[in-house]
Amino acid sequence: MTSTPDDLVAISSGALTARINPLGAELTSLVDAAGAEWMTDADPAWWTGHAPVLFPIIGSLAGDTLRHDGQSYTLQRHGFARRSRFELVAHDAASATFHLSDSAETRGVYPFAFTLELTFAVEGTRLAMTATIANPGEAPLPFSFGFHPAFAWPLPGSSDRHAHRLVFAQPEPGAIHRLRPGAGTLLPDTFASPVEGRVLPLREALFEDDAVVWIGLASRALTYGVEGGPAIDVAFPDTDTLGLWQVPGAHYICIEPWAGHADPDGFSGDFVDKPGVILLAAGESRSLRMDVSLRGAGQG
Repeated sequence: MTSTPDDLVAISSGALTARINPLGAELTSLVDAAGAEWMTDADPAWWTGHAPVLFPIIGSLAGDTLRHDGQSYTLQRHGFARRSRFELVAHDAASATFHLSDSAETRGVYPFAFTLELTFAVEGTRLAMTATIANPGEAPLPFSFGFHPAFAWPLPGSSDRHAHRLVFAQPEPGAIHRLRPGAGTLLPDTFASPVEGRVLPLREALFEDDAVVWIGLASRALTYGVEGGPAIDVAFPDTDTLGLWQVPGAHYICIEPWAGHADPDGFSGDFVDKPGVILLAAGESRSLRMDVSLRGAGQG
C-alpha cells in the first residue's frame, strides 16, 4: 500500500509546515517559512523512510518471534504500525490526530487489544508529537514504542556535514549498546561512550556498525546542528532510551527516542517479560512525547 502527496495531511503555524502520511501516521516533511526542508530527502539510494512509528516493538525480536501464553507469533522488525493506515480523527489548521486500533490482522501477529493515537501540533517553529497508547482489554498490554524521525544532514543553511553535532542536556558518560548485524538484536557487550562530556561530533563512521543505542540516558533533551548555525532542539521527556542511526553517507540522521528496545541476543521468554517492555493495566493509557523546535529557520 502506498500513498501519494495528495494523501498527506498538512498543518501549519506560518513559520513551520508539517505534513503527515496517514499510512503509518508518518511525519514526512518539516518546511520552514522560506520553503526549506528540514527532514530527509528520502533518496532511495539510501533509505526511503521519513519518520516511521515503531509499535508494538522497537528493533527486532529474536528470530522475529513473539511468545505469549505458550503460543508463538511472527512479528517483523519495528512492528506493524509503520505499515498500517491510520484514521484521521481530528484536524485543524495547526494540529492533526491519527488513530489505530487492534484488528483481526494485528491480533494474528500481536494478540492484544490496543488503541494508538498520534497527535501532531505546530506552534511557531516547534512541532509537538504525542503518542497515546491505551489498553481497552482485560489483560495487561505489553508494548514498546519509538519515534524514528530522519532529519536533514546537513541542515538547511549549512553545507558542512562535519560541523554538525549533538549536544546533550546532561553529560553522557555511560556505555552504549550495539545491534547484531543482520539479526537486529542487542549484543551482550557494551561499548565506550562516543560522547565527549555533553557533545557528540557527528561522523559517518559512527554508523558503520549500525545504530548507536543508549539505555538509561541521563538527558531528556538534546540539540542537533551547528554551533551558532541552524539547529533542532529535541525534547523527549517521557523516554530514557535513544537510538541514533543512518546509512553511512546518506543525507539524514535519525534521532530516535524510545520506550523500549530490541530483544537482547538469545531472549526466548514470554513477551510480557521482555526487557524494555511497558506493561499497561486494563483501562489505562500512557502518553509519550517528542518535541522538535527549529533554530535558524528561514523567515520567508
